[in-house]
Amino acid sequence: MTLVFDEICIDAHDARALGQWWSRVLGWPHAVNEDGDVELTPPPGAGPKWLFLDVPDDKVVKNRIHFDFRPDDQQAEVDRLIGLGARHVDIGQGDESWVVLADPEGNEFCILAAQD
Repeated sequence: MTLVFDEICIDAHDARALGQWWSRVLGWPHAVNEDGDVELTPPPGAGPKWLFLDVPDDKVVKNRIHFDFRPDDQQAEVDRLIGLGARHVDIGQGDESWVVLADPEGNEFCILAAQD
């Protein structure tokens, strides 16, 4: 038996808005599927699809899983994401080489330092 990592499912109050936001962040196309969920399709070799699902629940605690992204220029990418509507968050990380941000619905993700 073989498992294939096919998609990441992300709960959202407004799946269309959050899916569109992440589409702009990642530069991936998005579409609404037959179930009404928003699907982001990565370029070949860039990982699984992202699927945004409408749910009524509020996000109330720190994520148990999050995404780490490594840009060419950390500060430029942080500035770009803040400009798109991300915000800095403090999850107790202290003074680290990564920057913790949250998307418009409060989901945390990290922007790592560029590799040397």
